[in-house]
Amino acid sequence: MSPVPAPIVTPCVKVCAVDGESGLCLGCLRTLPEIAGWAKLTAERRAEIMAELPARRSRIDPRKLGL
Repeated sequence: MSPVPAPIVTPCVKVCAVDGESGLCLGCLRTLPEIAGWAKLTAERRAEIMAELPARRSRIDPRKLGL
């Protein structure tokens, strides 16, 4: 029996709308290329992107985020 692979951690919150100014998803704050290639990225690269996400929030008008 093969071991079951660990699930891939994702910041997706199922709010998929891309901000035209920043190019970031309003839900998860990733770019479209990051979203499309997420499963193929190394765990290390995914962790790097996850660490960048809080800083990306400042690139989006807070009104678009409902804040």
